[in-house]
Amino acid sequence: MATITSIKPQKKGKRVNIYLDGKFSFGLDLENYMRLGLKIDQELSEEEVGEIVKKGEFQKTSDKLLNFAMIRPRSKSEITDWLRRKKVNETIHTGLFNKLKRLELLDDEKFAKWWVNQRLEFRKKSKKEIQFELRSKGISNEVIKNVLDGFEIDEEQIVKDLIKQKKYKWERYEKKVREQKMKEYLMRKGFGWNIISKMVQ
Repeated sequence: MATITSIKPQKKGKRVNIYLDGKFSFGLDLENYMRLGLKIDQELSEEEVGEIVKKGEFQKTSDKLLNFAMIRPRSKSEITDWLRRKKVNETIHTGLFNKLKRLELLDDEKFAKWWVNQRLEFRKKSKKEIQFELRSKGISNEVIKNVLDGFEIDEEQIVKDLIKQKKYKWERYEKKVREQKMKEYLMRKGFGWNIISKMVQ
């Protein structure tokens, strides 16, 4: 058994440091500290200390993860990558995912709809390019298809807008070279040959 000999607030005021037998043992968020009712001279077994540290780690990670998840919609794959980068203990992954789901912050279909809307409105992306981006975000082919089927994507208009935006780059070239550069650019953007040929002409 170990005895709590001191409890000191951290500088930011949202956590406390717990000292056992005169030595620093672990930091803990105020919410868990109040809920657990920890106090000086309280004795804790090794198992109890381990459980408290786990709860503290969960809350600390949860706070940071919520900040990451609330900046914009996130896919499950993005959250998994974040947990891996931060080297979060795998024993609390499931709990963190469940918390995000309860808060409606983890939904691949919702994320995909947001992503497609952003790409069409601000980036002028082709359907093929959007599909590639969504796959890279870990979205399944089934979800991608269902989401894209719900959007009316006018690729001819998108190509027209892109040509208008980039026209200044090609104006110095003669017609044949200019058209070739336009086609190469649009092919790299993922548009089909039929649309490219028609819109360039």
